[in-house]
Amino acid sequence: MSRLLVKPDGAHGRVISVTPQSAGWTYVGFDLHRLKPGEIVSAQTEDREVCLVFVTGSGKAAAGGRDFGILGGRKTPFDGKPWSLYVPQGSNWSVTAEDALELAICSAPGLGGNLPARAISPDDLGQEVRGKGTNTRYVTNILPENEPADSLLVVEVITPGGHTSSYPPHKHDEDDLPAESYLEETYYHRMNPPQGFAFQRVYTDDRALDEAMAVENGDVVLVPKGYHPCAACHGYDLYYLNVMAGPKRTWKFHNAAEHAWLLE
Repeated sequence: MSRLLVKPDGAHGRVISVTPQSAGWTYVGFDLHRLKPGEIVSAQTEDREVCLVFVTGSGKAAAGGRDFGILGGRKTPFDGKPWSLYVPQGSNWSVTAEDALELAICSAPGLGGNLPARAISPDDLGQEVRGKGTNTRYVTNILPENEPADSLLVVEVITPGGHTSSYPPHKHDEDDLPAESYLEETYYHRMNPPQGFAFQRVYTDDRALDEAMAVENGDVVLVPKGYHPCAACHGYDLYYLNVMAGPKRTWKFHNAAEHAWLLE
Protein backbone atom coordinates (compact mmCIF):
# COMPACT_ATOMS: atom_id res chain seq x y z
CA MET A 1 0.00 0.00 0.00
CA SER A 2 1.22 3.49 -0.78
CA ARG A 3 2.74 5.43 2.13
CA LEU A 4 0.48 8.33 1.05
CA LEU A 5 -2.73 6.35 1.69
CA VAL A 6 -4.09 6.32 5.25
CA LYS A 7 -6.84 3.79 5.98
CA PRO A 8 -9.30 4.25 8.87
CA ASP A 9 -8.38 2.33 12.01
CA GLY A 10 -11.66 0.73 13.04
CA ALA A 11 -15.17 2.17 12.94
CA HIS A 12 -15.44 3.97 16.28
CA GLY A 13 -13.47 6.59 18.17
CA ARG A 14 -10.49 8.29 16.55
CA VAL A 15 -10.29 6.37 13.30
CA ILE A 16 -7.85 8.65 11.44
CA SER A 17 -4.83 10.43 12.90
CA VAL A 18 -2.44 12.38 10.68
CA THR A 19 0.16 14.51 12.45
CA PRO A 20 3.06 16.46 10.98
CA GLN A 21 5.30 13.81 12.50
CA SER A 22 3.44 10.82 11.01
CA ALA A 23 3.16 12.52 7.60
CA GLY A 24 6.80 13.64 7.58
CA TRP A 25 5.98 17.30 6.99
CA THR A 26 5.59 20.55 8.92
CA TYR A 27 2.12 22.06 8.91
CA VAL A 28 -1.06 20.01 8.39
CA GLY A 29 -2.78 17.74 10.90
CA PHE A 30 -6.02 15.81 10.40
CA ASP A 31 -8.01 13.61 12.79
CA LEU A 32 -11.39 12.00 12.32
CA HIS A 33 -13.61 10.84 15.19
CA ARG A 34 -16.74 8.68 14.92
CA LEU A 35 -18.80 9.05 18.09
CA LYS A 36 -21.95 7.48 19.49
CA PRO A 37 -24.65 9.65 21.11
CA GLY A 38 -23.43 11.07 24.41
CA GLU A 39 -19.74 10.50 23.75
CA ILE A 40 -17.36 13.43 24.13
CA VAL A 41 -14.19 14.47 22.35
CA SER A 42 -12.16 17.38 23.69
CA ALA A 43 -8.70 18.88 23.48
CA GLN A 44 -6.48 21.90 24.08
CA THR A 45 -5.19 23.45 20.86
CA GLU A 46 -1.84 24.50 22.42
CA ASP A 47 0.25 26.16 19.66
CA ARG A 48 -2.08 25.10 16.81
CA GLU A 49 -5.41 26.36 15.46
CA VAL A 50 -8.17 23.93 14.51
CA CYS A 51 -11.28 23.84 12.37
CA LEU A 52 -13.84 21.27 13.50
CA VAL A 53 -15.97 20.13 10.57
CA PHE A 54 -19.22 18.30 11.36
CA VAL A 55 -19.03 15.83 8.47
CA THR A 56 -22.20 13.98 9.53
CA GLY A 57 -24.42 14.12 12.59
CA SER A 58 -24.58 16.81 15.26
CA GLY A 59 -23.01 17.69 18.58
CA LYS A 60 -23.08 20.21 21.41
CA ALA A 61 -19.95 22.35 21.04
CA ALA A 62 -17.95 24.62 23.30
CA ALA A 63 -14.67 26.42 22.64
CA GLY A 64 -12.68 29.31 24.06
CA GLY A 65 -14.99 29.60 27.06
CA ARG A 66 -18.12 29.91 24.91
CA ASP A 67 -21.08 27.57 24.49
CA PHE A 68 -21.99 27.29 20.80
CA GLY A 69 -24.97 24.99 21.27
CA ILE A 70 -25.77 22.18 18.87
CA LEU A 71 -23.95 22.29 15.53
CA GLY A 72 -24.15 19.97 12.54
CA GLY A 73 -27.05 17.90 11.29
CA ARG A 74 -26.15 16.47 7.89
CA LYS A 75 -27.05 12.82 7.36
CA THR A 76 -24.27 12.39 4.80
CA PRO A 77 -21.54 14.71 3.47
CA PHE A 78 -23.52 14.83 0.21
CA ASP A 79 -26.49 16.53 1.94
CA GLY A 80 -25.76 20.23 1.69
CA LYS A 81 -23.20 22.48 3.36
CA PRO A 82 -21.60 21.68 6.74
CA TRP A 83 -21.40 23.34 10.12
CA SER A 84 -17.88 24.03 11.36
CA LEU A 85 -16.19 25.57 14.39
CA TYR A 86 -12.95 27.55 14.28
CA VAL A 87 -10.82 27.36 17.46
CA PRO A 88 -7.66 29.46 17.83
CA GLN A 89 -4.40 28.41 19.46
CA GLY A 90 -4.28 28.27 23.26
CA SER A 91 -7.96 27.30 23.59
CA ASN A 92 -9.93 24.40 25.03
CA TRP A 93 -12.74 22.85 23.00
CA SER A 94 -15.21 20.00 23.41
CA VAL A 95 -17.97 18.35 21.39
CA THR A 96 -20.64 16.02 22.85
CA ALA A 97 -22.36 13.89 20.22
CA GLU A 98 -26.14 14.37 20.00
CA ASP A 99 -26.46 11.48 17.57
CA ALA A 100 -24.03 9.39 15.53
CA LEU A 101 -21.36 11.99 14.80
CA GLU A 102 -18.44 12.09 12.40
CA LEU A 103 -16.18 15.00 13.37
CA ALA A 104 -13.11 16.09 11.39
CA ILE A 105 -10.38 17.99 13.23
CA CYS A 106 -8.28 20.04 10.81
CA SER A 107 -5.20 21.66 12.34
CA ALA A 108 -2.20 23.83 11.48
CA PRO A 109 0.22 26.12 13.35
CA GLY A 110 -1.22 29.13 15.11
CA LEU A 111 0.66 32.36 14.54
CA GLY A 112 -0.55 34.39 17.49
CA GLY A 113 -3.40 35.98 15.58
CA ASN A 114 -5.54 36.26 18.74
CA LEU A 115 -8.65 35.34 16.80
CA PRO A 116 -11.85 34.40 18.67
CA ALA A 117 -13.50 31.01 18.47
CA ARG A 118 -16.43 31.17 16.06
CA ALA A 119 -19.09 28.92 14.57
CA ILE A 120 -19.22 28.79 10.78
CA SER A 121 -22.78 28.11 9.64
CA PRO A 122 -23.85 26.70 6.26
CA ASP A 123 -25.30 30.12 5.44
CA ASP A 124 -21.81 31.63 5.84
CA LEU A 125 -20.28 29.39 3.19
CA GLY A 126 -19.70 30.29 -0.42
CA GLN A 127 -20.18 27.65 -3.11
CA GLU A 128 -18.93 27.52 -6.68
CA VAL A 129 -19.01 25.26 -9.70
CA ARG A 130 -15.62 24.55 -11.26
CA GLY A 131 -14.82 22.99 -14.60
CA LYS A 132 -17.08 21.92 -17.42
CA GLY A 133 -18.34 18.70 -18.97
CA THR A 134 -16.97 15.66 -17.16
CA ASN A 135 -14.57 17.91 -15.25
CA THR A 136 -17.42 19.67 -13.41
CA ARG A 137 -17.29 19.60 -9.60
CA TYR A 138 -18.97 21.49 -6.76
CA VAL A 139 -16.88 23.37 -4.21
CA THR A 140 -17.84 24.63 -0.73
CA ASN A 141 -15.32 27.00 0.86
CA ILE A 142 -15.29 26.42 4.63
CA LEU A 143 -12.18 28.39 5.57
CA PRO A 144 -10.89 30.21 2.47
CA GLU A 145 -8.06 32.72 2.55
CA ASN A 146 -10.45 35.69 2.70
CA GLU A 147 -11.81 34.48 6.07
CA PRO A 148 -9.82 34.91 9.30
CA ALA A 149 -7.34 32.20 10.32
CA ASP A 150 -3.60 31.97 10.88
CA SER A 151 -2.62 29.03 8.66
CA LEU A 152 -5.59 26.84 7.78
CA LEU A 153 -7.34 26.55 4.42
CA VAL A 154 -10.32 24.15 4.45
CA VAL A 155 -12.66 23.22 1.59
CA GLU A 156 -15.16 20.50 0.60
CA VAL A 157 -15.60 19.24 -2.96
CA ILE A 158 -18.21 16.93 -4.50
CA THR A 159 -17.30 15.29 -7.80
CA PRO A 160 -20.12 13.46 -9.66
CA GLY A 161 -19.56 9.87 -10.73
CA GLY A 162 -17.62 9.65 -13.99
CA HIS A 163 -16.02 13.09 -13.49
CA THR A 164 -12.46 14.18 -12.73
CA SER A 165 -11.43 16.65 -10.04
CA SER A 166 -8.33 18.58 -8.98
CA TYR A 167 -7.87 18.46 -12.74
CA PRO A 168 -6.18 19.47 -14.98
CA PRO A 169 -3.37 18.39 -12.66
CA HIS A 170 -2.02 21.22 -10.52
CA LYS A 171 0.54 21.54 -7.76
CA HIS A 172 1.43 23.95 -4.96
CA ASP A 173 4.79 22.77 -3.64
CA GLU A 174 7.08 25.77 -4.20
CA ASP A 175 7.32 28.90 -2.07
CA ASP A 176 7.48 31.12 -5.15
CA LEU A 177 4.86 33.82 -4.69
CA PRO A 178 3.06 35.35 -6.42
CA ALA A 179 3.25 32.48 -8.94
CA GLU A 180 2.93 29.52 -6.55
CA SER A 181 2.58 28.85 -2.82
CA TYR A 182 3.88 25.94 -0.77
CA LEU A 183 0.97 24.05 0.79
CA GLU A 184 0.78 20.58 2.29
CA GLU A 185 -2.61 18.95 1.78
CA THR A 186 -4.80 16.09 2.95
CA TYR A 187 -7.79 14.61 1.13
CA TYR A 188 -10.46 12.87 3.22
CA HIS A 189 -12.57 10.79 0.81
CA ARG A 190 -16.18 9.60 1.02
CA MET A 191 -18.25 7.73 -1.58
CA ASN A 192 -21.94 7.71 -2.46
CA PRO A 193 -22.99 4.88 -2.39
CA PRO A 194 -20.33 3.97 0.19
CA GLN A 195 -19.17 0.71 -1.42
CA GLY A 196 -17.64 2.64 -4.33
CA PHE A 197 -14.06 3.62 -5.00
CA ALA A 198 -12.20 6.35 -6.85
CA PHE A 199 -8.64 6.98 -7.97
CA GLN A 200 -6.06 9.56 -7.04
CA ARG A 201 -2.57 10.05 -8.42
CA VAL A 202 0.19 12.05 -6.69
CA TYR A 203 3.24 12.72 -8.84
CA THR A 204 6.03 15.19 -9.60
CA ASP A 205 7.38 16.38 -12.94
CA ASP A 206 10.50 14.22 -12.60
CA ARG A 207 8.40 11.23 -11.38
CA ALA A 208 10.60 10.88 -8.31
CA LEU A 209 7.20 10.72 -6.63
CA ASP A 210 4.54 8.87 -8.62
CA GLU A 211 1.80 7.07 -6.68
CA ALA A 212 -1.57 5.96 -8.07
CA MET A 213 -4.10 4.88 -5.44
CA ALA A 214 -7.55 3.34 -5.36
CA VAL A 215 -9.33 5.25 -2.58
CA GLU A 216 -12.30 3.84 -0.70
CA ASN A 217 -14.88 5.31 1.65
CA GLY A 218 -13.11 6.90 4.63
CA ASP A 219 -9.57 6.92 3.22
CA VAL A 220 -7.16 9.85 3.52
CA VAL A 221 -4.54 10.72 0.91
CA LEU A 222 -1.46 12.76 1.82
CA VAL A 223 -0.15 15.27 -0.72
CA PRO A 224 3.31 16.42 0.41
CA LYS A 225 4.17 17.74 -3.06
CA GLY A 226 3.35 17.28 -6.72
CA TYR A 227 0.21 17.07 -8.82
CA HIS A 228 -2.79 15.26 -7.29
CA PRO A 229 -5.78 14.70 -9.64
CA CYS A 230 -8.78 12.51 -8.74
CA ALA A 231 -11.22 10.47 -10.82
CA ALA A 232 -14.66 9.37 -9.61
CA CYS A 233 -15.91 6.09 -11.09
CA HIS A 234 -19.25 5.85 -12.90
CA GLY A 235 -22.17 5.46 -10.50
CA TYR A 236 -20.31 6.71 -7.41
CA ASP A 237 -20.13 10.35 -6.41
CA LEU A 238 -16.95 11.40 -4.64
CA TYR A 239 -16.73 13.78 -1.67
CA TYR A 240 -13.47 15.02 -0.26
CA LEU A 241 -12.51 17.38 2.53
CA ASN A 242 -9.25 19.22 1.88
CA VAL A 243 -6.98 20.68 4.55
CA MET A 244 -4.07 22.86 3.38
CA ALA A 245 -1.41 24.86 5.21
CA GLY A 246 2.07 26.21 4.58
CA PRO A 247 4.37 29.10 5.40
CA LYS A 248 1.98 31.64 3.84
CA ARG A 249 -1.81 31.40 3.90
CA THR A 250 -2.61 31.68 0.20
CA TRP A 251 -3.53 29.16 -2.51
CA LYS A 252 -1.51 29.81 -5.66
CA PHE A 253 -1.08 26.79 -7.89
CA HIS A 254 0.74 25.77 -11.03
CA ASN A 255 -1.00 23.72 -13.72
CA ALA A 256 0.88 20.88 -15.42
CA ALA A 257 2.17 22.42 -18.65
CA GLU A 258 1.35 19.42 -20.84
CA HIS A 259 -2.30 19.52 -19.77
CA ALA A 260 -2.83 23.30 -19.80
CA TRP A 261 -4.56 23.05 -23.20
CA LEU A 262 -7.57 21.59 -21.38
CA LEU A 263 -8.25 25.04 -19.95
CA GLU A 264 -8.42 26.74 -23.35
